[in-house]
Amino acid sequence: MTKWLAALPVFNEEGYVDGVLAEVSKYADNILVINDGSTDGTLQRLENWPSVKVVTHEVNRGYGAALKSAFKFAIENRYDCIVTLDCDGQHQPMRIPRFVAAAANADIVSGSRYLKKYEGDSAPPSDRMFINRQVTRDLNELLHLDLTDAFCGFKAYRVKALEQLDITDDGYAMPLELWVQAAMLGLSVIEVPVPLIYLDLNRTFGGSLDNGEQRLKYYRECIDRSVAAMKDKGFSLPELKSPQLCRQCCSE
Repeated sequence: MTKWLAALPVFNEEGYVDGVLAEVSKYADNILVINDGSTDGTLQRLENWPSVKVVTHEVNRGYGAALKSAFKFAIENRYDCIVTLDCDGQHQPMRIPRFVAAAANADIVSGSRYLKKYEGDSAPPSDRMFINRQVTRDLNELLHLDLTDAFCGFKAYRVKALEQLDITDDGYAMPLELWVQAAMLGLSVIEVPVPLIYLDLNRTFGGSLDNGEQRLKYYRECIDRSVAAMKDKGFSLPELKSPQLCRQCCSE
């Protein structure tokens, strides 16, 4: 890849942003932060990083909205590849080069916390683990994918592939819309292992989504809605499992 970008969605991460950007800058020359309406000192911290490009949402619009802004920036500035990672310490920046290299062979490179066990892996909250497994299974059965982790935010994308997507979900269900569109468009996918690190065990999803059963129901509704939208555009569900829809790479 001749030109690539590391992008981090950020909301109220003043305690992490300096440390994470210090690490990311070791591996990426081009860095974008999407400040999604932070109300703490995050924006002031970002002023100390003049080499980092910043897109600011005046109000908090959601995880999916932040990624959409990152995708738009990458497309408009003609990057070849974009790597997305969180700014809360859960993703290790030293793994960025591997994602970029893998993107030479796939449209989407997705981190998986369940492909390989690492020493020091966290024990995931039981409700999040249950929902991830259920939704991952739903996606695999419906789309003939072979995913092991539907929700990992550590990813790399070929920007040419992003130009084909039409992401509308602004919230945490955005990855599900992404998988539906990727499968129905026939994009190639690789999963690569990443450590399982949970630092914020008290994350809230907002309102009724803090209830696990309601969150699972909502995610399934989002999948159904995304499939219906793609069918309206003339695309069909994959009929057979294809190796290009998800190849897994467990080696380091």
